[in-house]
Amino acid sequence: MALIEAFELSILQFPITVDCRAPSNCFHLPGFGGIIGWPNFSSPFRQRAPMYFEQFYLTCLSHASYLIGSAGEAAVIDPQRDVDIYLKVAAENNLKIRHIFETHLHADFVSGHKELAARTGATIYIGAQANAGFPHVPLTDGSEVRVGSLKIRALETPGHTPESVCLLIFDNDAVVNGESAIPSAVLTGDTLFIGDVGRPDLSKKHTPQQLAGLLYDSLHEKLMTLPDSVAVYPAHGAGSLCGRSMRAEKSSTIGTERLTNHALQIRSREEFIAQVTTNLPTRPDYFLEDAEINRSGASNLQELPPLPALSPQEVSQLLSQQANALDVRSNEEYSAGHIPGSMNIALAGQFASWAGGILGIHSKPILIGSSGAQIEEARLRLARVGIEEVRGYLKGGVEAWGNAALPLAKMVNISAEELARLLADGTIRAENILDVRREGEWQGGHIPGVICTPLDEFDRGALKIKESQSVAVHCKGGYRSMIACGLLERAGHANVMNLAGGFDAWHAAGLPEVAEQLVKA
Repeated sequence: MALIEAFELSILQFPITVDCRAPSNCFHLPGFGGIIGWPNFSSPFRQRAPMYFEQFYLTCLSHASYLIGSAGEAAVIDPQRDVDIYLKVAAENNLKIRHIFETHLHADFVSGHKELAARTGATIYIGAQANAGFPHVPLTDGSEVRVGSLKIRALETPGHTPESVCLLIFDNDAVVNGESAIPSAVLTGDTLFIGDVGRPDLSKKHTPQQLAGLLYDSLHEKLMTLPDSVAVYPAHGAGSLCGRSMRAEKSSTIGTERLTNHALQIRSREEFIAQVTTNLPTRPDYFLEDAEINRSGASNLQELPPLPALSPQEVSQLLSQQANALDVRSNEEYSAGHIPGSMNIALAGQFASWAGGILGIHSKPILIGSSGAQIEEARLRLARVGIEEVRGYLKGGVEAWGNAALPLAKMVNISAEELARLLADGTIRAENILDVRREGEWQGGHIPGVICTPLDEFDRGALKIKESQSVAVHCKGGYRSMIACGLLERAGHANVMNLAGGFDAWHAAGLPEVAEQLVKA
């Protein structure tokens, strides 16, 4: 049964009910009551027609998409791969989706723009520099599209990618002191985030330094010329690899970002280029592949063939041929008993991003879950990042594997106090502890003598510990470390231990840690 949790989230001092539905792993931020005027500031606008606005936040990918409507028409901006959600909301509000906008060629997920257009007859709009291979209208500076009584105007804002655009939203009836209208909001794509800006290393034709320079120009010559009151709605939030230090809020204003966004405090173009191209998080290999899929347009999700149900014997045979077995159950279930050689990327976290980064989109995994619903959810979320070729799923799950008298493996979980004792008596050395968090997390505090070995870089030589030696793994809370434990086990390590609760547990126990050359005893 779907888990539904409602709570109040204050954004820009306006209460928004957030409905969290675990199976689809997305938030709906209803447009401040559904049909609205912009509520983010005290406005002198006169409005003769109501406006519908909704933000859809997909937590698995930290991705925000939008539906804007007026006078029976709607536009969808940066749609996710599975598009039924937009069709449902539009129908419920008597809106026809006529327009689809892409702010850029997304690299971290596969967009549903082509399918949504096929199902609605809507026109797709994207930056002129995208060289898109599907029917579309190219956007340049000043391009305008009417949506009912609303007007959407494009700003070319290259930097995150060469084709990036931002979209200004105008209420056509809004006037200020009898003069021309100012925008109510700007949808900034991955150009401007809440607290950060887009990474500039996602182009095959431009260097990060070239794109960073363009990004500086786009920010200061275009976005920062907008009034402070303009609401800001980006395409990604905290946790996305499209930026580095995004805040948790889902929206902001130009004024707030002007004062608080660290990247906007850098006044020199040269210093900006230096800072935004330094210490970038590792770019997953699938990013460039997803961008190319989006350039041509992905196939319809409904065209995916049914998943084959595989017997334990068939799965065993495939594993002997080095097939990838992906266990999507919880960390606890995986620890209690799993198929040897399988890896655990639990559905509870940023499943799709880690699956894309660790496995790659051509990995053809075998899915292992505890229910048919888990298998269906895993397949959908894999497709969101471009993993469409799935060999099948283990029929009957781990229980069927055990009933077939095939061996099961278990993962050892140890407490922070146990790990401290093993370090103290020499059973395990600091160099045999893998901290798989990212560098910024490690710098904020880590176990003395333990180096940073980010999970993102495991395929780049991180597995250097001898297979006969004991190895302990930890992250912040346990999600990433269990992925790493599965990879170690698959590589032949027989004595792998997972630190239960991660570094959070170590810190809470008051055990020694090092942060920026300071030692906490």
